Amino acid sequence: MEQQTSRPDIRPGLIGGAVSLAKNMFGLLMSRIELAALELAEVRANALKLAALFALGVIVTWFAIAYWSALIIYLSWPVFGWKILLILALVCTVAAVGIVFYIQSLLREGKLSMPATMAELRNDHDALL
Repeated sequence: MEQQTSRPDIRPGLIGGAVSLAKNMFGLLMSRIELAALELAEVRANALKLAALFALGVIVTWFAIAYWSALIIYLSWPVFGWKILLILALVCTVAAVGIVFYIQSLLREGKLSMPATMAELRNDHDALL
């Protein structure tokens, strides 16, 4: 007859539990790294688009401001004299402040953040503590 050895239901010891915990933590860490890598790829693509559009916008804006300013100054100098320079300076300053506020609002929308990764890391932190 064959002798069957049955193992009684033994709970893992300290080392078995530590190994199991380390294995689970490694799996959790790997899944979080994969999620972060995916989101970083999206963030990088959005950041590159934003940087390219910003550079193009700056160049086009400078040309537009220069040509329109020259035209306005040429046409308005006989009537306003030096005051036209003050008016244009104020208009350009207001436009620059508006652009800065618009860029800040884009950044506040979270286009460069990683919401899913941060939420998962927060959940992990709460579960472990």
